Amino acid sequence: MFRKRFYYLIKVQYLGYRLHGWQKQPNLKTAEGLIFKTLKWVLPEAKFKILGTSRTDGMVSAEESAFELFLDHEPLEDLEAFLNLFNQNLPQDIRALKIQEVDDQFNIIKHSKTKEYAYLFTFGKKFHPFSAPFMANFQEGLDIVLMKQGALLFRGTHNFQNYCVRVSEKSTFERTMIKSEIVENKLYTASFFPKQSYLFHIHAAGFLRHQVRLMMGTLVLVGRGELNLAQIEESLRPDTPHLQMDYLAPASGLILNKIEFE
Repeated sequence: MFRKRFYYLIKVQYLGYRLHGWQKQPNLKTAEGLIFKTLKWVLPEAKFKILGTSRTDGMVSAEESAFELFLDHEPLEDLEAFLNLFNQNLPQDIRALKIQEVDDQFNIIKHSKTKEYAYLFTFGKKFHPFSAPFMANFQEGLDIVLMKQGALLFRGTHNFQNYCVRVSEKSTFERTMIKSEIVENKLYTASFFPKQSYLFHIHAAGFLRHQVRLMMGTLVLVGRGELNLAQIEESLRPDTPHLQMDYLAPASGLILNKIEFE
C-alpha cells in the first residue's frame, strides 16, 4: 500500500545542563529522547520518526537548534495548535520555537547552511553557582587580549585535524570558519552573572566532533601563557598532525546559538 508521508521542520531551544547531549541514549536523559517521548504523548496514534540537525554534547545548550519530523499517513491539521500542545507537554528546559512544513526534497543534514556557536566564559574570581549551567569559569588570570588575537587566527579556511576527536575515515578536516572572535558578552545577561564575561563566537557550515571546545581550550592555554600564537598557526596546517590540541573546554559554556538552512 502506498504510504503518504509529511515533513516538518521544528526549531527548538534547550538548556543542556542536566542532559546527556542531543542523541537518544538508553537510560539517559537527552534532548532527542525527551522530545521523542513528548511527541509520543501528543501524537498517540501517529507513526513518526525524527532527525536532528546537530548532535550536541552533554551539558551543551541550544538557543536555536532544529529537528525534522517525518509523519506518516495523516498531516498535522493545525500547526499552531500542535506547537502549543507540544510546548505544554515538553519539560520546562526544552521549548519549541516554530514549525513549518517542508517537502520530501528537504534534507535537514545536507541543507544546513551555517551553524553559529557561542562559548560563554569568565575568568578570575569564582562566579555565583547559579551561573554554572550557562558559562565556564576559569579561576586563573587570562590574557584576554592575546586570546582575542588567537581567535582571529581560526578565521578562514584551515585544516582542523588537530581540533577533533574520534573522527571517521570519511571526515573532512578542511573547514571554513566564517567568524571567529572573542568579544565582551552582551548577549546573555542575568543578575547573578559576573560583572564581566566574554563570548567566543564561531560560525561555519559544519564542525568536527569537539572542535569548538578544543578551539576554546586552545585559546585558554594561550591566555595562560602555555601556548603562543605561532603554535596555533602551525597547528592549522595540514602537515602538522603532531600538534593535537587536547584541552577540552567545559561543555556547559557552549551554546548552539543559531542554525540557518538553505
